[in-house]
Amino acid sequence: MKVEHADDLKKAIFGLHWKFIHLTEEYESQEHANLAEQARACGITDCPDSVTSIHVVDCIGKHEPINNTAIAERMELSKASITKISAKLVDHGFITRARMPDNKKEIYFHLTPKGKKLYVLHDKMHRAGEERFNRFLSRYSGADLDFIKTFFEDAVNEVENAIQKEM
Repeated sequence: MKVEHADDLKKAIFGLHWKFIHLTEEYESQEHANLAEQARACGITDCPDSVTSIHVVDCIGKHEPINNTAIAERMELSKASITKISAKLVDHGFITRARMPDNKKEIYFHLTPKGKKLYVLHDKMHRAGEERFNRFLSRYSGADLDFIKTFFEDAVNEVENAIQKEM
């Protein structure tokens, strides 16, 4: 491959990368608005405003009872972030804190009825999105999928490293 052609391809890929980021942000905003609208229809007037908060509800719903450390590990977030998010979710009535009878030290989270409604709505939307994504991926061969997986692993590592350098 000629150097000029490779440089042109890199520029084109960089442009597509930014377009993908912008479209993903727009799509997530629309998805969140759709979830908030469905939540309002179910009587939830104060849907969490961040996707991460909704995913904490999802994690608790899938694994309750679950503690702060386990949520942080499963979501690959800091314990401090989970502490902050869970406090807001408790304040808004989506989750409760409780101690297990055999372990008075550790605090575990459970969904409230309101949290369960949000969990079910999010799960339904998440499964539909996963089905859509799998249909999209079905056009690629096994070798293509191996490359795509490697590419995304590399991209995730690059972004994680960039974030760590900023801290």
